[in-house]
Amino acid sequence: MSAINFIKAVASGNDFIIIDKIKTRNAKHDIRYTKLAKFLCQRKLSIGADGLLLIEPSQACDFKMRIFNPDGTEVEMCGNGSRCVALYAQKSRIVTNSKMTIETKAGNLQAEVKQDRVKVKMPDAKGLRLKFDLELSCERQNVNFINTGVAHVVCFVQGLNNFNVCEIGRAIRYHPEFRPEGANADFVEVLGQGHIRVRTY
Repeated sequence: MSAINFIKAVASGNDFIIIDKIKTRNAKHDIRYTKLAKFLCQRKLSIGADGLLLIEPSQACDFKMRIFNPDGTEVEMCGNGSRCVALYAQKSRIVTNSKMTIETKAGNLQAEVKQDRVKVKMPDAKGLRLKFDLELSCERQNVNFINTGVAHVVCFVQGLNNFNVCEIGRAIRYHPEFRPEGANADFVEVLGQGHIRVRTY
């Protein structure tokens, strides 16, 4: 098996493995990225990451970004992931300007890099649904839904530190309501005026 060069990047607490396929476009790699993401993203057993990001050539933009979750699913977009690849693209001279465009399955993004600060214009949010009940095997959960390029289910809870994020988050992510792509599950506790805590599955 051929060696694969990668870098690790972090944005706002999300960490990613980045593979630059532009620099290695002529390499003969027969890679199943779904399987690779499941292996590489494992904490303690491999590199460990919140996702695997691929940078590929694009006909429409400066470059293309593909995103694979740790469970191997390919998703349309990732805000913090796009910030990481934008910074990498500028530092590695894939782009020579501070502003760039990134092709994703959720549409083309605009990004700007100033030193180590990265801004990305997110896709317009869509599909907003407020306060509906979701039947889970363990309980009924009142939720909200919004798609920001990636589907998010937002649940307001109390006692977030002791909340069973893994079990309930998994049940929401793979719920039939959100097939086939699934959804991120965000659990939010309001701590005070302008102050919240969030945990995400």
